[in-house]
Amino acid sequence: MHGWILLLALLLACNACAADVPAQPAKVLFVGNSLTYVGNLPATYAALSAANGHPVHSQMIVKGGAFLDERHADGSLQRALAEQHPQVLVLQEQGGALLCMPDEATCARSRNAVAAMAQLGREHGAKVLLLGSYQAHPAVSRLLIAKESAAAQAANVPYVEISEALRNAATAAPDLPWYDTDGMHPGPALTLLDAIQLYRTIHGHLPQHGFTVTAPIYTPKSGLDAALRNADDNAPLAGTPSQIDYPEAMIHRLNTLLAPQQP
Repeated sequence: MHGWILLLALLLACNACAADVPAQPAKVLFVGNSLTYVGNLPATYAALSAANGHPVHSQMIVKGGAFLDERHADGSLQRALAEQHPQVLVLQEQGGALLCMPDEATCARSRNAVAAMAQLGREHGAKVLLLGSYQAHPAVSRLLIAKESAAAQAANVPYVEISEALRNAATAAPDLPWYDTDGMHPGPALTLLDAIQLYRTIHGHLPQHGFTVTAPIYTPKSGLDAALRNADDNAPLAGTPSQIDYPEAMIHRLNTLLAPQQP
């Protein structure tokens, strides 16, 4: 009898000790191109998620102009999954790839890459999402969504729609900085929209709290290659901005713009 009491006491003590050890933040791995790194979506998502009660550690494999099939072919995704064990894998394809630009072979490579990378992610225990890209023309935007959602469905992963969300939000709030100064890449508002859409897909509700990103805020000229890096690692190029604030009022404004899409 005394032995059972002692064992129970030890178990309770061990449980108390375990409760005192803070849980490690979940890892999120982003694989993409300049649509992903301009504005540093990985770091923005990490800061938003942490401010709203879900600490995460973001990493990325990104390169300007890259296609997803390149990251599958060079083995960088396989290595990162095996070494880092992320809980979430976010894939973002180059803007025109699934629109068959410049040809049908590009579409086929992209669809195959999404499917193969999704399978790899699942095999390593990650929840995989396909994050959409965007097009400004209404008909092209709708076609892009159809192509991206079909690729996600074929790969059996959730699709995070961006193009029509962006078009509708930018029409309703043209004063917000949706695009970079080059008129093509994400500006702060679009980076925030991407992060909110990801957060809502993963957690099922909209975030509420503002936050500050303390990490490189990359521009199109980033100096990044396709190596795995933490989202808050020092920037390769001197002079890269290192902080941006997203106040609560901006979160609520985008939430209002996006709320009609909420399930």
